[in-house]
Amino acid sequence: MFDGLRSASRESVVRAVWNVPRLLRHPVWRSTDPHEGNGLGVVLVPGFGAGEASLSPAGSWLRARGYHPGRSGVGFTVGCTTELLTKLLHSTEKHAELTGRPVVLLGQSRGGWLARLAAARRPDLVHGLVMLGSPVLDPMGAHPNVLRVARFLTRLAAAGVPGLLDDDCMRGPCFDEHIKALAEPLKVPAISIFSRLDGIVPWELCQDPCAECVEVRSTHTGMGFDPQVYEALGPRLAAWARKDVEVSA
Repeated sequence: MFDGLRSASRESVVRAVWNVPRLLRHPVWRSTDPHEGNGLGVVLVPGFGAGEASLSPAGSWLRARGYHPGRSGVGFTVGCTTELLTKLLHSTEKHAELTGRPVVLLGQSRGGWLARLAAARRPDLVHGLVMLGSPVLDPMGAHPNVLRVARFLTRLAAAGVPGLLDDDCMRGPCFDEHIKALAEPLKVPAISIFSRLDGIVPWELCQDPCAECVEVRSTHTGMGFDPQVYEALGPRLAAWARKDVEVSA
């Protein structure tokens, strides 16, 4: 019990943002090559309740290296899974049209497994997939506090509040359909970044058998601000960008 309390106490937005100065001073942020990304598009998909701004450091880091980051259009990622997936597929298609080729999907937490669903559904639009702390093996295996919030949202949805999780997203045919889709093999290269210090998602649930699983020492909410995450992503995204240019040529 005490281990769980300690893990949960690390997961605060204030504590995560506190890492920003450390990230900005780190060589992984300061060393840039504006041609590295070769204009490769990256759609950023935020986690549950986080909003697009939560991945703004990732957007800035990508832009400085010649990638073309774009928004997913899923807002705070608290809506019905089917509706969010439809929005993400639409944004992915538009960003692929804008950049002229398939894009990378980069999602955190719920955004990561939504991105995986999109990659499995439309591999023709996706060049690669990055998941940060995403419980792809069991989306319902997150910290009990997160599940309590999710269940509260389903009650609000049942009361008529639009744009929130439906009870069917947590159990029933819709849930079963997406769980089955999450287990589908991927046709695109994928990275799953996980941390044993994650106080929201048990690291074991991030072990996607279709992805390269990379361990960092970060909190869940702090992954978008952690230098280790960018150290892991840098060479892998650069390799994808080089391969993208070779394929386009």
